[in-house]
Amino acid sequence: MKKILPIALSICMILCGCGSKDAESVDNDTASENTTTASASTSSDAVLTASEMFTDRDCEVGYDEENSITIKLNGSSATASDDSVKISGSTVTITEDMTHIISGTLTDGMIIVDADSTAKLQIVLNGVNITSSTSAALYIIEADKVFVTLADGSENTLANGGSFTAIDDNNIDAAVFSKQDITFNGKGSLTVTSPAGHGIVSKDDLVFTSGTYTVNSASHGLDANDSVRIANADITIDAGKDGIHAENTDDTLLGFLYAASGKISIEAEGDGISTASYIICDGGTFDITAGGGSENGTKSSSESYGGFMGGGRPGEPGGRSSQTTTANDESSTGMKGIKATGDLTINEGSFTINSADDSVHSNATITVNGGTFEIASGDDGFHADDALTITSCTVNISECYEGLEAVDIKISGGDIKLVATDDGINAAGGTDQSGTAGGRDAMFGGMGGMGGGGMSSSNGSVEISGGTLYINSSGDGIDANGTLTISGGYTTVVGPTSGDTATLDYDVSGIITGGTFIGTGASNMAPTFSSSEQGVVAASVSNQSAGTTITLKDSDGNELVSYAPELPFQVVIISSPDIVSGETYTLTAGSISGEIEAD
Repeated sequence: MKKILPIALSICMILCGCGSKDAESVDNDTASENTTTASASTSSDAVLTASEMFTDRDCEVGYDEENSITIKLNGSSATASDDSVKISGSTVTITEDMTHIISGTLTDGMIIVDADSTAKLQIVLNGVNITSSTSAALYIIEADKVFVTLADGSENTLANGGSFTAIDDNNIDAAVFSKQDITFNGKGSLTVTSPAGHGIVSKDDLVFTSGTYTVNSASHGLDANDSVRIANADITIDAGKDGIHAENTDDTLLGFLYAASGKISIEAEGDGISTASYIICDGGTFDITAGGGSENGTKSSSESYGGFMGGGRPGEPGGRSSQTTTANDESSTGMKGIKATGDLTINEGSFTINSADDSVHSNATITVNGGTFEIASGDDGFHADDALTITSCTVNISECYEGLEAVDIKISGGDIKLVATDDGINAAGGTDQSGTAGGRDAMFGGMGGMGGGGMSSSNGSVEISGGTLYINSSGDGIDANGTLTISGGYTTVVGPTSGDTATLDYDVSGIITGGTFIGTGASNMAPTFSSSEQGVVAASVSNQSAGTTITLKDSDGNELVSYAPELPFQVVIISSPDIVSGETYTLTAGSISGEIEAD
């Protein structure tokens, strides 16, 4: 069971036993035009590979100008070089499977694509400025796929004027509205403005492979039914709802996001990125502000952190409120940085996220195999409803309620630093009946009262086998509602000296078999490891101020540890492969020094 530090004003022994994919990796030569119709889900046999995400033509920005149809826009009218283009006042309708080069201005008009269902046609925007006062500036009704290419060096604008009036049976609610697959590429720029609706909508796949885009919208910036796929493009979004939203209400296997590379900047009143299926990031640079940033997050005001007698989870007595919404809930607005209803996998990329709610969130699992993260969160830094696995990354969470939260948390690599107002790591598993639970339930007899009747033993787990982890928490440093296992890595926990907090907290067992652990915190709740395969030194050292140096020396005077915690502390817990159970060491904390036998 969990070991508890005795409170003392001098050093005393504890009474216890003992791994980017970038744009070059996208193999467009092997992709076929039909890959965009493949099923997508969170199961490994259905998720598309990187080479299947983009076709050769998605990335092709060239065109034959001599054999193209030209369309010139003249304010309230237009002319075309081919009779296949239908012009009615300021409405231009494209019907042929050819390349169309468009230039000029429509002050109140629109481009419509209504071609054969097998057509894969190209539209080249070469200095286009189109505003539709009551509909979409670009409306794609029928085609197999439309490629919108921004001419080299061109500046283009597509805008809605502030309202949407139905012109057919479709609910047009975006400045660019496509019922079919649409790909944007090129070497120019496009600004999309939609003061009354979404920016760009595709009822199938929405793809960006190059070009520079600025999207300003009252609702979602980019919205797709089947998928959003990004490589090499530079996209800036200012959205009244989600920055990027992918959701298919008819097929839960669709509605995913894939990013291979590019630069994505999002300021959204809702979620930065929200999908109803999975998210895969193989690269890219993301700068996301969601819900006004962390300053708009719900903060716990309880002085008792860690979920005991106040400060619990959302929905529990004393718990904080929850801002969680589902992808299907259009009546409410989430404020998460990146949110996937399915699995979320990050292999590479650079992420700067400032969010009112969770910064990185999945209703299933999160897997981080690489990337760099600068995070400020009004709630959790990383939250997965099921498992959170980190194998390699660089993470700095400067502000959050809890740093890493999932039922099962596995850390095998990476460099992680976090500052939390509650728990640094929280494995929030379910509970079952147990009268012999460890942790706080064992110490206090659970919620049933003193001395027995404990009611909870959780199935959560924290496993640390590698990496460098620094935790500065106002609640528990590591709270494993179940089991805690440390077998490698270098873990430092700096905890507070007030409130119901512990450097380590677990319900079932806390085992260290390898790696280095240095922890400081309060003495009123002072558990150490329940068992170990290497030496553990733990002691109460009275009240020490922040910045006081802790040193540990072996019997020959060799310094094994020297550390100055950033918070005041009353207890010290140290374990490393250099510490041998049964050997005597000298522990010094400020002016207090004494010998202690390692457990």
